Amino acid sequence: MATPEHPEGADTGEHTFLSHLLELRDRLLRAVLCIVLVLLALMPFANQVYEWLSSPLLAQISATGGQMLATSVVSPFMAPSKLVCFVAVMISAPYLFYQLWAFVAPGLYRHEKRLAMPLLVSSTLLFYCGIAFARFVLFPLVFGFLAAIQLDGVSYAPDINEFLDFALLMFFAFGMAFEVPVATFLVVKTGIATRKSLAEKRPYIVVGAFVVAAVLTPPDPISQTMMAVPMWLLYELGMLFCRLFIQEEAAEEGAASDNKALTP
Repeated sequence: MATPEHPEGADTGEHTFLSHLLELRDRLLRAVLCIVLVLLALMPFANQVYEWLSSPLLAQISATGGQMLATSVVSPFMAPSKLVCFVAVMISAPYLFYQLWAFVAPGLYRHEKRLAMPLLVSSTLLFYCGIAFARFVLFPLVFGFLAAIQLDGVSYAPDINEFLDFALLMFFAFGMAFEVPVATFLVVKTGIATRKSLAEKRPYIVVGAFVVAAVLTPPDPISQTMMAVPMWLLYELGMLFCRLFIQEEAAEEGAASDNKALTP
């Protein structure tokens, strides 16, 4: 029987809060364990992974007899290790997102679940696509451009840590840039803007894409264009998804205009 000092509702609320904390702890431990296991599996191949990543740059500088440099004592170990940590997180991302989904899904409504799961899956795939685009399309073009504009008498020998920092920055930047369709869909779905208003702002969005690319990429025209143009195309893809999957907007706009007409 509940007493004034220990009301029954308080005990239930405390129990629920503690159970959520325990579940969160268990899911975080599973996520960390997954990353650690993948990392341990990748560590013996750290050098090969780094060589694969740097192969577009090595192909350019080796043509002129150049090579990459390690300016720190621990760089030959730290650079590949840092890379495989990033790769381990990327490989584990679907499982990490599953743990996140399993934790928050019980508190969502049915229509929120129908919306959240496709967005979660599509955003993950688009982030992977952005990384793949940077590695297989951007890197060969950018490094070829940089190698072609070398100064006479200057040896082009990039540091392995600086190259890795550049590569990870490009992966993150292009991964986020490829989320434009998801962001566009959410903006329209949540009512922040309509398809019509976004279509009217298309020139500003294109200019904004080039501004963002100029901030996130190196100061060369190739990398900036290679980010801005896909962002614009992905924005158009997001607009297409809005047109296909958000059909009620036109009816809502028509009802709103009818209500305004009837208002004295």
